[in-house]
Amino acid sequence: MEVYTITVATGTSEYSGTNNYIYVTLVGEKGESERTLLDNPGLDFCRGAVDQYKVSSPSPLGSVVLVRLEKQKYWVEDNWFCRYVTVEPPHGGNLLTFPCYRWLIGDTKMEIREGAAKTMMEDSLPGLLSHRKAELQDKQRTYRWVTWAPGIPRCVDAKTEADLPQDARFDNEKRSDFEHSLHYALLELSLKKLAIRFGKSWNDLDDFKRIFWKLRSPIAEYCMEHWKEDWFFGYQCLNGSNPQMIRRCRKLPENFPVTADMVQSSMAARTNLNKELKAGNIYLLDYAIMDGIPANTIKGKPQYIAAPLCLLYQHPDEGLLPIAIQLGQTRGLDTPIFLPRDPPLAWLLAKMWVRHSEFQVFQLLAHLLRTHLVVEVFCVATLRQLPAVHPVYKLLAPHLRYTLEINCRGRTQLISANGIFKRVVSTGGEGLLILAQREYKVLTYHSLQPLHDFTDRGVSQLPNYFFKEHSLMLWEAIHRFVSGIVSLYYQSDHDVQDDLELQAWIREITQEGFTQLPSFGLSSKLSSIEELSTLLAVAIFTSTAQHAATNNGQFDWCAWVPNTPCTMRQPPPTDKDGVTLEIIMATLPDVSQSCVQMAITWHLGRAQPDAIPLGQYTEDHFTEGRATELIDRFRTELKDIEEHILHQNEGRELQYLFLLPSRIENSITI
Repeated sequence: MEVYTITVATGTSEYSGTNNYIYVTLVGEKGESERTLLDNPGLDFCRGAVDQYKVSSPSPLGSVVLVRLEKQKYWVEDNWFCRYVTVEPPHGGNLLTFPCYRWLIGDTKMEIREGAAKTMMEDSLPGLLSHRKAELQDKQRTYRWVTWAPGIPRCVDAKTEADLPQDARFDNEKRSDFEHSLHYALLELSLKKLAIRFGKSWNDLDDFKRIFWKLRSPIAEYCMEHWKEDWFFGYQCLNGSNPQMIRRCRKLPENFPVTADMVQSSMAARTNLNKELKAGNIYLLDYAIMDGIPANTIKGKPQYIAAPLCLLYQHPDEGLLPIAIQLGQTRGLDTPIFLPRDPPLAWLLAKMWVRHSEFQVFQLLAHLLRTHLVVEVFCVATLRQLPAVHPVYKLLAPHLRYTLEINCRGRTQLISANGIFKRVVSTGGEGLLILAQREYKVLTYHSLQPLHDFTDRGVSQLPNYFFKEHSLMLWEAIHRFVSGIVSLYYQSDHDVQDDLELQAWIREITQEGFTQLPSFGLSSKLSSIEELSTLLAVAIFTSTAQHAATNNGQFDWCAWVPNTPCTMRQPPPTDKDGVTLEIIMATLPDVSQSCVQMAITWHLGRAQPDAIPLGQYTEDHFTEGRATELIDRFRTELKDIEEHILHQNEGRELQYLFLLPSRIENSITI
């Protein structure tokens, strides 16, 4: 009789344990062990427990390749989350680890593989090949594609988060915190509205200070003090929530007839607009994508949208400054060009209109479309086409945690027909979908790679562009890490080409996820190690650093509502001399809209209490020493980046810390 020692680790979150019967069978190359009920004196499988048992086999099993777990009901159904199983063979063989990290629900069986990552070509045993096939067939029945709306990336087939399998759901603590923080924010905004209604209504810009209660941050308060200043407007173009809108302008657009005389007062000494255009110091924000988007109607009142053009100048002494703004794409008498030398309120309102467009573009395009929806395609394709033993699955799994549920919640609570956007945002309703469809049509794989993005926009030389500097450091670290992992399992380009599961995965991404995108630029076939490494780096960078850059600062930049208003209640001004404080106050969001904007951006942008930082892996999908060494090296590199960013920000009144590795989540969870 051969006796194996096994340990079984139960999950650490609430309700992970079970009082149901758990059986185990060890499956080896030469046979199977006895089916063994795991039952020690006292309680087994408590939350966080690591329990040890003996499993017998009448004859040697050879190498143990599978662990079969079975759960059967005892009195009442009690689901169980298994982290991993270890197996110590008789006579002191090497300890084997079998990662699980899945829920066992109902009376069920589950077979888990030993932790060494293997591509399909490395599996020779018919039983293991059959196991791969059966696992994928089961996951393809569980995770299905659906078109939520035409003209945007496809997503998981789930009307609400309740339709998702348990393995894709928030754990209980995360769900409780998410719902509590939302209720807390909404309760506070209700109290603010009540207090304001018993006081006075919005009369001047300082009135917005009356919704700064407990929900506040150092940057939000700094923003409140400096938002009118032109240098601060320029700073946000580089380091705000959408730092990828700005691009170098070598030639003025024909529909934006700025002359040198108009902006001469904004120029440094002994230069002019034409010289600065040639020198590469003129930049442009062009919100043409907003042109003609239907505006929302809120409580029976029409809201308004503009498609501004904003010219900026990299001043040698004062930084990046806005020097001309036109609040429409069509030149004419009704779309005057606003200048810093205009009446102060007119120039201020013009900047507000640009920032209002910025709110729409960063929330719906830079944030929702280019991170959440892009990563969901990778998530669904990975779940459907790669078995858990595949090295690419093991690499991506930590970066896909909770993404399906947060996206389902976003579709039902934020951008649905009666969601929060419909209640308070000028593009709420049909406008947001049309806007997303326009961006999706021009989305390219090339633009998701930071090096190409910065080069294509011509912004590589801009000083104090901390987002760019930190992004490139993180991209290089992620790409190096991914390349190292890939090289462990693919020795040649032919290995990539011959991996049938990997090729099915890329076809799923391009043909099922990113449909109707002829110019996306991602092939349906992976041909080389470099192609695979870059694609995986894009997926991880997008789900970590890129999402952090757009999501984590939204409360900081939006809490002071006049800085980034979610809606506008009057049309853009056509007469510079006619702008009054009363017009500005009538244009900005009302009390209710302002409170919702502040509450929701706090809820979505706050640090998550259960956040797992970039490079920290609470689930050990990789068990091989070579892979764990690369993970340790990646963590060391991230620590160096952290120290560089902290040192760079020492003594700065306005710090850029959104891309500190310790503040970047490993996946999109909010």
